[in-house]
Amino acid sequence: MEIEGLFTALLFGAAIGGLGRLVIPGRQHISLLATILVGIAAALVGTAVATVLGVADTSGIDWIELALQVGLAGAAVSVLAERSKSKIHH
Repeated sequence: MEIEGLFTALLFGAAIGGLGRLVIPGRQHISLLATILVGIAAALVGTAVATVLGVADTSGIDWIELALQVGLAGAAVSVLAERSKSKIHH
């Protein structure tokens, strides 16, 4: 992987992870690194799901693909935040 691809993945992961955190109500106690990693994973899985569904390449902005990515990121952030909360209380 070239440095540009890595940099793009980090930026896109941060954006998707950040959007995922925004769709979850309340405050999540997870790190910035965890948010970026969740965003990268959600972007990859969301793109794969969109490809299987046949909605990955549409004219203009791929809104369905983006919604899948953000939804997956939100779900992952929620799971991580709950795990973090349960570790604090035990």
